[in-house]
Amino acid sequence: MDHNTHEAIKASWLSIIGNALLAIAKFITGIFGNSYALIADAIESTTDVFSSFLVLLGLKYSSRPPDKNHPYGHGKAEPLITFAVVGFLIVSATIIAHESIQHIQTPHKVPEPYTLIVLGIIVIIKEYFYRRVSKKSDETKSTSLKADAWHHRSDAITSLMAFIGISIALFMGKGYETADDWAALFASGFILYNAYLILRPALGEVMDEHMYDDMISEIREISLKVPGVLGTEKCNVRKTGMIYHVDLHIMVNSQISVKEGHDIAHLVKNHLLSHFPEIFDVLIHVEPAHCLK
Repeated sequence: MDHNTHEAIKASWLSIIGNALLAIAKFITGIFGNSYALIADAIESTTDVFSSFLVLLGLKYSSRPPDKNHPYGHGKAEPLITFAVVGFLIVSATIIAHESIQHIQTPHKVPEPYTLIVLGIIVIIKEYFYRRVSKKSDETKSTSLKADAWHHRSDAITSLMAFIGISIALFMGKGYETADDWAALFASGFILYNAYLILRPALGEVMDEHMYDDMISEIREISLKVPGVLGTEKCNVRKTGMIYHVDLHIMVNSQISVKEGHDIAHLVKNHLLSHFPEIFDVLIHVEPAHCLK
């Protein structure tokens, strides 16, 4: 298991343990504090526990080395797990929206003031989790970990909406008892929007969509610094889990021998692998530059 995978798995365990503890705290406070917004928050945190566990399994499976049946490795499992995480987000948002509408239509008491303290603490903790996991996802290039980070951000937003809703209910008094339910309903829409933001790059990864212009520009620039490389033509990059595969066409003097062209290709490959730790393999095709004689 490489360093990136190890760090990603550590971040997943942080999500699992953190979400489990917060879900319990939210549910107990929501029940005794008479706040459905907190109970809805607890529901989302519970689904987050399961989705984080899926991310953990996906990271472990996608880190398996290539084998006879999977010559490019098992990295495609990671965006597939991201789809499952998005599914959890959609389900939790739907449940929250449905229950919020039910509570809006049913008269109930104003939430207890101490629920605001609990929510304030939760917002701070979840934002910290988001920043920590998001940083790890950027470092490891993990799509599923990025989805997990957005789960934390969604949770922080849900809790913030609940804080605002309960504050309105407490300070405005009679007639505003359902303010926290409206807040939960609004938060469910935000969760659905985040689900789309998470799904889009994962779908692009599965479809090998052209999404890495900056990396391609840098690959071309580095390749041209290798002696014997006169230019580059096609350059395609595709992401598989937390690693990248590169297909590159380089141009060399048409008068050199096959062995010389082969040696130049190996130099290019070694330069790229040393410069980009996240690149797993580079396939280089040598093109003759006929204009040179």
